[in-house]
Amino acid sequence: MTQTVLLALDTSTEFCSVALLSADSADQASSADARASAPAPRVWTRHEATGAVSSTRLLPAIRELFDEAGLALADCDAIAFGSGPGSFTGLRTATGVAQGLAFGLDCPVVPIGTLLACAESARLRDPSAARVLAALDARMDEVYWADFAWDERTGEWRTVHAASLGSPDALALPDQPFTLAGNAAAAFGERLKAAASAQAVDHEAVPHALPVAFAALRAFRAGRTLPADQAAPEYIRDKVAQTTEERMAAKAAQQASAGRVDGSADGSADGSGEAAHAARNEGTR
Repeated sequence: MTQTVLLALDTSTEFCSVALLSADSADQASSADARASAPAPRVWTRHEATGAVSSTRLLPAIRELFDEAGLALADCDAIAFGSGPGSFTGLRTATGVAQGLAFGLDCPVVPIGTLLACAESARLRDPSAARVLAALDARMDEVYWADFAWDERTGEWRTVHAASLGSPDALALPDQPFTLAGNAAAAFGERLKAAASAQAVDHEAVPHALPVAFAALRAFRAGRTLPADQAAPEYIRDKVAQTTEERMAAKAAQQASAGRVDGSADGSADGSGEAAHAARNEGTR
């Protein structure tokens, strides 16, 4: 009996998360009844709080999982990664490592959105979670969110509302009972009105390599893969800091409105203020 071996990575948050999945060909079932009776894939995981240094831990964690599973990296059929949204640096780390490994192994990559991974995580804990609104704290007083519905017939998620960025009170609520997944409810409290409307709130359904692996296994078997050179992060937020000119213009406008235009700079004329601002926001989600 052949195996499908899939490696999944996620560094979109402050965690370095790695999962290795090995599934028998018997798992490749098309009907709901067959899927229900198929043996569960074997999985090995590492999920560690590493802060901003996930890049230093990612490759050692991968090696540990292969050793633990008694498998070789060459056994991999595909490399999955949490493609975003999330920490800009973290997304680049996971994308780069997935791309590099896939090039070396001549295998495809499987990008999995982090919000979809939240929905998958919620359903792994509660199989009745058929409609999931995933919402993650994006910092800067904003939320990353998306709406997913589980299709029992196909055994796959359907995207009702694609990944978006908005204020905590601007989420479009599903038109049926739903689970709210992610850390946005804890981050924003009553400001996240979706929490009060949810049938259930799953604070633990956050980006993790294990749900990435399960979602990626289905995508791999359905042929939804990419060649390594097409691996790319999904940022959603395309701007985290104002340019020097924008900040200087805003500063001048503030001074003018207060009648205090004195031509003073705020330390950004040489770019140092902008660099510090960008550094503070580099890890925003």
